[in-house]
Amino acid sequence: MSATTVQTGDTPVFYQLEEEHHEPGGSTLLGFWMYLMSDCLIFAMLFAAWGVYGTSFAGGPTSHELFKLPLVAVNTAMLLFSSITYGFAMIAMQEKRQGAVQAWLALTAVFGAAFLCIELYEFSELIHEGAGPWRSAFLSSFFTLVGTHGLHVTFGLIWLFTLMVQVARKGLIPANVRRLQCLSLFWHFLDVVWIGVFTFVYLFGAMR
Repeated sequence: MSATTVQTGDTPVFYQLEEEHHEPGGSTLLGFWMYLMSDCLIFAMLFAAWGVYGTSFAGGPTSHELFKLPLVAVNTAMLLFSSITYGFAMIAMQEKRQGAVQAWLALTAVFGAAFLCIELYEFSELIHEGAGPWRSAFLSSFFTLVGTHGLHVTFGLIWLFTLMVQVARKGLIPANVRRLQCLSLFWHFLDVVWIGVFTFVYLFGAMR
């Protein structure tokens, strides 16, 4: 890039003679990685809160009494399956098979929606039993951590449906490929976070 500076009265004026070339979307992945790092901080704080308040039952029901591990195991399987199917969608994308990409994305959405439905069922059962987030610090930290993850999955599904429409209309153009890659990072990130939730919240909680 070349430029020059000229003096106009007492104020120097900067003129850019040539525009610097930037690849379209060249900083998208870097910016998205920065977003994921900020999300890591959010979940780190929520896990820290759980570590502090996870045993503050306030005379109410304990995690051992409330958590139903078979149901949580099924829910975990739904999210893991959705991660696998998204991986197949990325393979099909690299092979330029648009129909296969759409099919795998649709299957990913089914598993993601099943995960959310089971989570909402679990929340409704806990509240019905009188174990809502207002009952104790343990339940407040549980609902906040698990609910925040559920909100991320919800936004991920909205993003997924939006991308399916974009791919159907414009095909696997570079912009859509880049968006699919970003969503892949996001979806697998949610998978990793949930493994932490399943291990430290549900498994360790059930042993207390």
